[in-house]
Amino acid sequence: MTDIPSFDTIRLDVADQVATITLNRPERLNSMPPAMADDIRTALDWMGVLGARALLITGEGRGFCSGADLAGDRGASAVGGGANSRKALRNHYNPMLLALANLDIPVVTAVNGPAAGVGCSFALSGDFTIAGKSAYFLQAFVNIGLIPDGGSSWLLPRLVGVPRAMQMMMLGEKISGEQAAAWGMVYQCIEDAELMAEARALAVRLANGPTVSLGTMRKVLRAGLSQSYAETLDSEAMGQFVAGNSEDAMEGVLAFQQKRKTEFKGK
Repeated sequence: MTDIPSFDTIRLDVADQVATITLNRPERLNSMPPAMADDIRTALDWMGVLGARALLITGEGRGFCSGADLAGDRGASAVGGGANSRKALRNHYNPMLLALANLDIPVVTAVNGPAAGVGCSFALSGDFTIAGKSAYFLQAFVNIGLIPDGGSSWLLPRLVGVPRAMQMMMLGEKISGEQAAAWGMVYQCIEDAELMAEARALAVRLANGPTVSLGTMRKVLRAGLSQSYAETLDSEAMGQFVAGNSEDAMEGVLAFQQKRKTEFKGK
């Protein structure tokens, strides 16, 4: 059995074919220095090795992620150092977010408490974002004279439209978990006490599904946001070729013909 690696800023666990990444700096509301982005990026590389078929992401303690660590390396780079901030984004945060987007398995994020700054972008990068009622989403950048990063300028207009994206970015106001659900920004908002159980149940459900199909689906869907209709049709055709050649697709057809429950293996 492969040993699960340990990290300084996160925890990585695997059970029932679900990998769980827990941001683990609760004393700082899981603020994300470049080292945490690097740890997450490395953990994502282990998904295949550990046999994970779905990923669940959450934060330890009272918050999901309060943003970049303004008391640490990112703070020093942001104040009077635009070049350093650009370097941190290009070398640490952006590669992590791209690796998450390109993952071959579905992603569930369970948002407990604040998701601010880059933590907001990170929380909304899941295929399913579930918020507890104490959660809130905050584009905090304007409050310190910066601009949104972490992909917010791409992600938010597609989730909630330009007017609401402008509201979040330019006014820097908190959006509650319930408001986020009403806007369609997150999958659902539920009671805090039920958050982890519901998020894990969803992750397990996804892990028991046709992994090749689900992984291909998430990539085709996201690519379609920036493609023409014709390009998306072609992407679907290519994706169908990949999914159709999987063992799970064969199992799905056999189960349908035999009128029995499918038993997907993730291959």
